Amino acid sequence: MKGAIIVDRKIKIPHQLEPTISNLSQAIFTVNRHAKTAPNPKQLYLLKHEALKKLLREGKAKKVGLHFSQNPGKSQQRSDVLVVCDQYTFHIPPTKTDFSELPHLGKLDENIRNPKSSLSLNQAKKLLHSYTGIKDQDASHPKSPKNYHKPVFKKLGESY
Repeated sequence: MKGAIIVDRKIKIPHQLEPTISNLSQAIFTVNRHAKTAPNPKQLYLLKHEALKKLLREGKAKKVGLHFSQNPGKSQQRSDVLVVCDQYTFHIPPTKTDFSELPHLGKLDENIRNPKSSLSLNQAKKLLHSYTGIKDQDASHPKSPKNYHKPVFKKLGESY
C-alpha cells in the first residue's frame, strides 16, 4: 500500500480528512465547542468565522435568519445570524445587509442541538487551516521557554 506505515506487523494508514461538507461542518463544530472554554479563543473563532464565510460564498452553507443573542454583552439586545451547514447550525455576527435581507426568528430554541462529533481539535484545526488558507499561529510562533531562574537560598542569618 502506498503511503502506509507498517509498525509491529500492523498497517497504519495516515488519516487525512477530505474537505467534504460533512467533515468541514464537524470541524467547525469542534473548533466552536473548544473556543467556548479556551483561555484565548480569538484564533479559534477567527478560524470558524472564515470557514463559514467561505462555505457561504461557495453555496455549501446557507444563512437562515437572525436570532437574539444569548450573551448580548453590554447591550440590551443583539442579534446573530443563524447559518446551516449540513446537519449543523452555527451563529456568526451579522452584517448590515443581513438585517434587511434575513427574517428575524426571535429567541433561540433551546431544544435544538447539533449532532455530536468525534473529531479531535487538532484534526479539526488542520482541516480548517488547509481549507481557509489561514496560517496556524501556534505553529508559526513556537512557545519559547519562560525565563526560569532557580531560587537562590541564603544561609540563615545572611542578608538578602
